[in-house]
Amino acid sequence: MSTFINEYTWHKAIEKLTPEEKHILINKGTERPFSGTLAYNKETGIYKCKLCDSPLFTSKSKFESHSGWPSFDDAIDGALREIPDKDGQRTEIVCAKCGGHLGHVFRGEGMTPKNTRYCVNSLSLNFDKQDADTPKEKEAYFAGGCFWGVEYYLEKLDGVKDVISGYMGGEKENPTYTDVSSGSSGHLEVVKVIYDPSKISYETLAKAFFEIHDPTQANRQGPDIGEQYQSAIFTSDEKEKETINNLIGILKNKGYDVVTKIYDMKPFYKAEEYHQNYYIKQNKMPYCHGYIKKF
Repeated sequence: MSTFINEYTWHKAIEKLTPEEKHILINKGTERPFSGTLAYNKETGIYKCKLCDSPLFTSKSKFESHSGWPSFDDAIDGALREIPDKDGQRTEIVCAKCGGHLGHVFRGEGMTPKNTRYCVNSLSLNFDKQDADTPKEKEAYFAGGCFWGVEYYLEKLDGVKDVISGYMGGEKENPTYTDVSSGSSGHLEVVKVIYDPSKISYETLAKAFFEIHDPTQANRQGPDIGEQYQSAIFTSDEKEKETINNLIGILKNKGYDVVTKIYDMKPFYKAEEYHQNYYIKQNKMPYCHGYIKKF
């Protein structure tokens, strides 16, 4: 059973699978080549895990490999886990959320500029057809102390599809946790929030962010002290920046001495795997984050 969904949800999801789907997703089987309905699908949309409905691939990354299985040269950030097969010959890919078996990944074949082929069973996937001109996912970036706690609370919001812990703000490429913790990289501990704008607004996300941490603490959050724990928001456009400034104005009018910084977007680097879904994995609660009604 996956560590990222509870036992009840896991078993209810399995009950909905056909025997063929269960053979692949749970027992790690493989469908016959050219037998899947999605191998030649060319519609615009999102490919999701059939077991937990987590987004895995977009139609933009799909390409024709002539292998008989749906092939993609890229995955949605944080959607997959790679597991070397016991024989050491291939690398299995599974859904990062539920652990459902998807297929295998191959590199170095030269089929696309990304030189990667995620070879996936059609029976492992659901396809969500979408209008190419209508964004179904957007991203937001928040820094509010230790990213474990920020991730824990924001991923519980309805409309949030995923929250990924990482680093942003510094100049060093591909920083490690050691780099960031030393304070020498210039990066902050940041979470990337992937959300559905038709279900939750950027303003609602930002309000929740201000309510789960203390925006009056400079370069710290609770017992965690250091510039990497600075309260900050990285915005992608003027509309987001205006939203944040309005919320900060409301908080200041209520007497909060807000020190949250607003920065323009910079490259985001995903943190090491052991930081992802930390509190769920450890079965613990955040030690320096929690909801306090402010709006």
